[in-house]
Amino acid sequence: MIETRPCFPRIHYCLEMKPISVSWLFSLNHASPINSIKSTPSLLNQTNCNFFFLSSICSDSAQNQIMAPLAFSFFFLLVSFFSSSSEAGSVGINYGRIANDLPTPAKVVELLKSQGLNRAKLYDTDATVLTAFANSGIKVVVAMPNELLSNAAADQSFTDAWVKDNISKYYPATQIEAIAVGNEVFVDPNNTTKFLVAAMKNVHASLTKYSLDTNIKISSPIALSALQTSFPASSGSFKTELVEPVIKPMLDLLRQTGSYLMVNAYPFFAYSANADKISLDYALFKDNAGVVDSGNGLKYTNLFDAQIDAVFAAMSALQYNDVKITVSETGWPSAGDSNEIGAGPENAAEYNGNLVRRVLGQSGTPLKPNDSLDVFLFALFNENQKTGPTSERNYGLFYPSEKKVYDIPLKAEGVTEAPSSGVGKSQVPVSGDVSTTSHEGQTWCVANGGASEEKLQNGLNYACGEGGADCSPIQPDATCYNPNTLEAHASYAFNSYYQKKARAAGTCDFGGTAYVVTHPPKYGTCEFPSGY
Repeated sequence: MIETRPCFPRIHYCLEMKPISVSWLFSLNHASPINSIKSTPSLLNQTNCNFFFLSSICSDSAQNQIMAPLAFSFFFLLVSFFSSSSEAGSVGINYGRIANDLPTPAKVVELLKSQGLNRAKLYDTDATVLTAFANSGIKVVVAMPNELLSNAAADQSFTDAWVKDNISKYYPATQIEAIAVGNEVFVDPNNTTKFLVAAMKNVHASLTKYSLDTNIKISSPIALSALQTSFPASSGSFKTELVEPVIKPMLDLLRQTGSYLMVNAYPFFAYSANADKISLDYALFKDNAGVVDSGNGLKYTNLFDAQIDAVFAAMSALQYNDVKITVSETGWPSAGDSNEIGAGPENAAEYNGNLVRRVLGQSGTPLKPNDSLDVFLFALFNENQKTGPTSERNYGLFYPSEKKVYDIPLKAEGVTEAPSSGVGKSQVPVSGDVSTTSHEGQTWCVANGGASEEKLQNGLNYACGEGGADCSPIQPDATCYNPNTLEAHASYAFNSYYQKKARAAGTCDFGGTAYVVTHPPKYGTCEFPSGY
């Protein structure tokens, strides 16, 4: 979407040891689907699956006494291999600002933290925004707008200055992780495609000049309209006129720099235009019969996976199957015009909620089952100054007031909850709320919803122990015991400590698990003190 501005899922391993006749049974549960075995043919071919299912490998013989520790070593190596091969993806958010009623960037940072979102994607390098994200713990993708591509392609001195003024000036305090060089340039009416690869090369050269190339990647989001064929997914191919002049050189650069291809994928568009042919359940990740790809026999149970695999197939056809994909935009509008079939809050909640569950559930696509996907939802807010159909102004998860348009889980703790439209209901965020009423001069300390449970528990123990915080209100049956969650209790304890320390600098950190807010936090009916 253009954003403009001016052999085994489960392994059983049995070891029988003699003469003491002690039997141990080890079982490894692996999160990948059964067909993930297709991604490790070399390992299986070397072993023919014989090693993994031995019923007895030890006896009184010296040979088997030697084999036992070797077996254990190989087994734990195997555990390590599979544990690391299918990590969960991450969920970030697109923070667009084509509106005149949005919260300040500082309040946006607080909102993201309260929701456990630790990755954000921007459409420019606005100084106020980048400054607000400093020391927040939130990773940021910034963008070089399409209108700068011609200058960036023409002269590295331009990109040197741009990187100096817009990247190195803020990094590393602001954790810039990538630069999106342009956005959907193939459909840009200003015909910026011819400048793309040269601009990307110059931006990377400038990052190298400032020793930033190792930590900051470059890419360029493409729309699915770059594909000549997308159905079935196995037949995915890029448009012929794009392959030689831009697709292959761009993929070469991504491979050389260890980067990834950014893809903007919207099942909504495909469904809305083909509602008579595409099942709504298939588009929304709901239970359905699925579609079998006639080219490779893989079964698809949702349109999103099919779209992403079509891009994977297109890259593979050009011998770039090693380049990974990040979904830089995807979403579903909560409102639309009469001809925008499927737009609405219920469907938006279903799509985005189920997508989050899918991404955080360590699930790859049918074609790449062991490759987790990082996804940036579109978008954070409804943006009232965007042009085009009604849907363009209604992709946000939040209204500008910071009230949720609908309630969905955004972090791992909430993925078991069913999505709800929230229409006509009280909007209560999964991890607490922050009032939008101004309290000038007052600040509070709250827990970061994205922090690990271990770190939050350590911080809570310190605050309530040697830190001297008043934790009596979060004891059973006390006024702030409910909601009985680690985050809510940690927030209360952190704030008590912070207030007792007179809100001094550095007293709201707790190992990076806490942050300061300027509006009173609310967890259920509990009121947080603003001073002692």
